[in-house]
Amino acid sequence: MTMGCILCEISAGQTPASVVYDDEDVFVIMSLDQPNPYKVLIVPRSHVEAIYDLSDDQAAHIFQAAVRISRAVRQASGCEGLNVVQSNSRVGQQDVFHFHLHLVPRFHGDNILINWQDNRAERKDLDRMAEEIRSKIEK
Repeated sequence: MTMGCILCEISAGQTPASVVYDDEDVFVIMSLDQPNPYKVLIVPRSHVEAIYDLSDDQAAHIFQAAVRISRAVRQASGCEGLNVVQSNSRVGQQDVFHFHLHLVPRFHGDNILINWQDNRAERKDLDRMAEEIRSKIEK
C-alpha cells in the first residue's frame, strides 16, 4: 500500500467504494465520475503506477476481468458500445497514479468525445516505427 493513494486505501478497506467485483488480485468499483451511468474502474490490488509497471500476470488478470465486467456492464446498462480508457503519466492525462482501467458505457448521442488529430503516415514511416518497436519487445 502506498500512503496517500486513494486506490490503495480503497483496496485496504480504509476508504468506502461501491464494489462491483473483488478477488485477491483485482477489484472493480463504480467510478465517482459518471459521464454515463455504469462507468466502472478496474484496479489491481497492488500499487502499480502505470501500464509499463504491470507484470504479465497482472496484465492478464486485469484484462480478463475487463472482458467479464464489460459484458456485465453492457447487460446492466443496455449500452450500445463501450470505451476502455487507460492513461499513463501527467502528459497522458493520468491523475491518479495507481494503474486503473475505465470502462465507459456509450450510448447513441451521448456527446462524450475522445478526440485526437488523425495524421496519415507514409508506409515507409510506419514500417520504420514498427521495426523500432519490434526491436524493443522483451523476449
